Amino acid sequence: MLTKTEAIVLHSIKYGESKMIVDMFTRQHGRLSFVIGLPKSAHARLKKQYFQPLTILNIECDVRPQLSLQKLSDASIHTPLPSLLSTPVKLAISLFLSEFLYHALRDEQQNILLFDYITSSLEWLESRDSDYANFHLVFLMHLSRFLGFYPNLEERGVRRDERGVRKEERTRSEEAYFDLQAASFCSAPPLHRDFLMPQEASMLRLMMRMDFPNMHLFHMNRQQRNRCIEVALQFYRIHLPDFPELRSLDVLKELWN
Repeated sequence: MLTKTEAIVLHSIKYGESKMIVDMFTRQHGRLSFVIGLPKSAHARLKKQYFQPLTILNIECDVRPQLSLQKLSDASIHTPLPSLLSTPVKLAISLFLSEFLYHALRDEQQNILLFDYITSSLEWLESRDSDYANFHLVFLMHLSRFLGFYPNLEERGVRRDERGVRKEERTRSEEAYFDLQAASFCSAPPLHRDFLMPQEASMLRLMMRMDFPNMHLFHMNRQQRNRCIEVALQFYRIHLPDFPELRSLDVLKELWN
């Protein structure tokens, strides 16, 4: 049965001489892979440029859960995002995000709120001519909310009163560690190695305070911004099994001298 849905292109690769495999995150069916014939003329219904990373499409497809590669009947551009391909800085961000999402959404089922968050974020980036240097930091931190491991902002410590009873108490922000496994701030280092010292934990808190409208107010140099993205990716690797090193990260780190 044919179904129509919106989709975000995550990755495409040539398959044999006349086909390609395209991975998409769809609004109605979650992550799907398609085998698509390469267009043989400029007038073909399915155009190669439709399958650039992060293109937002309207698609018509025959989804069969038992198949690993679905068939695509039709596709058209849902939301044009020309500056993401033509502006060098935005292109670098887009390549990073598409590689990141390709791995982060590997087994993602239908999640309409997540889909809408991604598309609205891309549309926001498309609309901006400046003040988007922290976009990728904000995007990654808020994305974790939809994947189920958004950091807990509460900082709690444990002490014992005069009778030896354990009591929780708040920890000063500048003294808090961050437990990457538990996704929460704490007053003392946990018993494992996956944690941030207070100085770097404060960087994570800074990223959590940012959103798209206010992020231009948070000034960081390239070194600080690169360390923030390294921390964010470390956090994701702990919560998403087999999350690899990203090849596009090196290009992203060279931006904003």
